[in-house]
Amino acid sequence: MYTIAKLFGKSPFAPLQTHMEKVAECVALVPLLFEALLSGSLKKIEEISKKISKLEHEADQIKNDIRNHLPKSIFLPIDRGALLEILALQDSLADQAEDIAVTISVQKFDKIDELLKDFTVFYKKNLEAFYKVHAVIQEIDALLESSFGGVEAQKTKELIEKVAFFEHEADRIQHQITKKLYDLSATMPYGSFHLWMRLLKEIAAISNLSEKLANRVRMILELK
Repeated sequence: MYTIAKLFGKSPFAPLQTHMEKVAECVALVPLLFEALLSGSLKKIEEISKKISKLEHEADQIKNDIRNHLPKSIFLPIDRGALLEILALQDSLADQAEDIAVTISVQKFDKIDELLKDFTVFYKKNLEAFYKVHAVIQEIDALLESSFGGVEAQKTKELIEKVAFFEHEADRIQHQITKKLYDLSATMPYGSFHLWMRLLKEIAAISNLSEKLANRVRMILELK
């Protein structure tokens, strides 16, 4: 197994990609968590939450290893600070997955039939934003080989635009669900209303963080 130090020798971006793969494993469990929530399976929620927590911890370990072994003597094709900022944003996505898992696992959610269809579309839009920025990070090596220009740069810019599109769509659907929640608030317990509002914000953070990460890569492209 490659150590982080060896990965830096292979490519300055390989450690970032290694970390992002662990983040992706963590985020990939989020839809299973929502399925368990909507089906009312407390046992499944607990099982999935534990897996997410374990993967988030592993992502943290990789992040710390990268920070501790980031060479100061080698040439980096991007600013050192930019690389660390990308790493931090990636790690925030794993943190967010864990935050969602904690919220769902420690609180009892009332099932609200009027929200279920929009809620499903909403969380999938947020995950689509993540999947696109995941693809952006996977393209970084190809960008390096093309000196951050040409066809690869254009392909990456198109992926970044898709991240922004899905984030916008998620915002739009969140507004619709929030309006429905307020319309229903007079007939539902305040605690239930508060929990659903909190969950919506935590899910929305996935697409917001994904867009921030995509825009950070865009800034690198614009500086080249």
